[in-house]
Amino acid sequence: MVFNNKSIRRIWFENDWWFSVVDIIFVLTNSSDAKDYWYRLKNRLTSEEKSELSTYCRQLKLESKDLKRYITDCAKTEGIFRIIQSIPSPKAEPLKRWLAKIGKDRVDEIDNPELAQERIKNIYEQKGYSKDWIEKRMRGTAIRQGLTDEWEKRGLNIQRDFAILTAEISRATFGMTPSEYKEFKNLPIKSKVNLRDHMTDFELIFTMLGEKVTTEISENEKPDNIVKHKQVAKRGGKVAGNARQQTEKEIGKSVISKENYLPKKTNKKLNPVNKKP
Repeated sequence: MVFNNKSIRRIWFENDWWFSVVDIIFVLTNSSDAKDYWYRLKNRLTSEEKSELSTYCRQLKLESKDLKRYITDCAKTEGIFRIIQSIPSPKAEPLKRWLAKIGKDRVDEIDNPELAQERIKNIYEQKGYSKDWIEKRMRGTAIRQGLTDEWEKRGLNIQRDFAILTAEISRATFGMTPSEYKEFKNLPIKSKVNLRDHMTDFELIFTMLGEKVTTEISENEKPDNIVKHKQVAKRGGKVAGNARQQTEKEIGKSVISKENYLPKKTNKKLNPVNKKP
């Protein structure tokens, strides 16, 4: 999120937005060392105030400039308001209104999910992605959601099993697991960088195909254990893999691309997204 051209990191946790405290402090104070400012501020608190702080401040992992995730003090809107009150700054009121608007937008999105989709589209457009690419990315998200809903309905473990089955589909489709694919594209492996945000049009299309076919097979056959689910995932991915190979034969080149859309070191613009594979 951006306030007055300054980035404020946030994370969705326990059904609410949590904001980076040091980012808020930097916006309010322009301190050259917002972390130190926050450290000294906490040291000035009374025991009672420190106890209260622990009720509205949590340590969550946020992505840093090096694209790695670090434990960071975060607070929800109510907690941020309390912190703002302890920092005298003429920027406090505009920031309060900004936070209040974010809260209202989130409530509106719950009532009307299409608003959330529009927000995501706007974010991608601001990053420089083409509208055609964004449409494929959004459609892929919907297909992915349908697949994970199907897996969840079959009683699979969300984190462990989903990762195993996703790797099976990807390996059958592209010959690489997602982690291997990230390495192939020179993406930071241990970060939360989303591989699909760095896929070309063709890569997104075949990813969608593999996951959609897997969903259809699962709905028809109703696998009841992880071994059967892995077999279904391989079959779904193989359909997409065969289609990919046939496409490559027809167009005379691989659709698997090393291209990624990380910011270039030489400038702040994204690598060209409209480049066709």
